[in-house]
Amino acid sequence: MEWILVIIVVGLVVWKMKPAKGVTSITTADLKGILKDKSKQFIDVRTPGEYKGRHISQFKNIPLNTLSTKLDGLDKTKETFVICQSGMRSSQAAGILKKNGFTSVTNVKGGMSSWQD
Repeated sequence: MEWILVIIVVGLVVWKMKPAKGVTSITTADLKGILKDKSKQFIDVRTPGEYKGRHISQFKNIPLNTLSTKLDGLDKTKETFVICQSGMRSSQAAGILKKNGFTSVTNVKGGMSSWQD
């Protein structure tokens, strides 16, 4: 009986990490070559405390819990890159953006945990 619970928990974790339909992924290494492109927008969905501790300067801090209320201040037509600490919150944020009509959304795999300055 315990193994069924384990399977359910593992399944839920895998399902939560699965990118939303139409969302692409990029590694932090590939991200480095894109950061100077002013035609793209970059969103960090971590908490203000996490962002203040360490962040990539091109990324604007919009915590996941406030993202839905800040959509009007973003450009739905720009290619949008989303990052968090590990990739789970940014995956959720990418789904929110896609559901709200953002045309090109990319989740940064591994998040700030994988970022090398």
